[in-house]
Amino acid sequence: MGSTLKANANNWRSTVLQSDLLTVVDFWHDNCPWCLKLNPIFDEIAEEYKARIKFVKFNVLENPSSREIAVQQGIMSTPTMMFFCKGRPVGQALGFTPKERLREILNDMLREYKNCLDRSTELKI
Repeated sequence: MGSTLKANANNWRSTVLQSDLLTVVDFWHDNCPWCLKLNPIFDEIAEEYKARIKFVKFNVLENPSSREIAVQQGIMSTPTMMFFCKGRPVGQALGFTPKERLREILNDMLREYKNCLDRSTELKI
């Protein structure tokens, strides 16, 4: 998990909402077989993109506060990857995503992130 950070209810704001990089959050849990299959791909891709994108794992079943954040973000199933620009959601990918498709999504999100930064105003959190 070298280039992948772990977020929880205690550090959600600082790790995700206050990030200055495009941030992708993998909402997952231990009992989800597709999540476990995605984990090594997510970690490998995180290493490739580490200078341009912040990669965060968020276990939705860690505790009630984590579940609450997942519900606030509209997470209905796992795995779900959600992309954030300056604390705002700008995209998501639902379900297991193969490595090549994940690269395509990340490259698209990097383009969107530039547009997001150009149009962004400060988010009050």
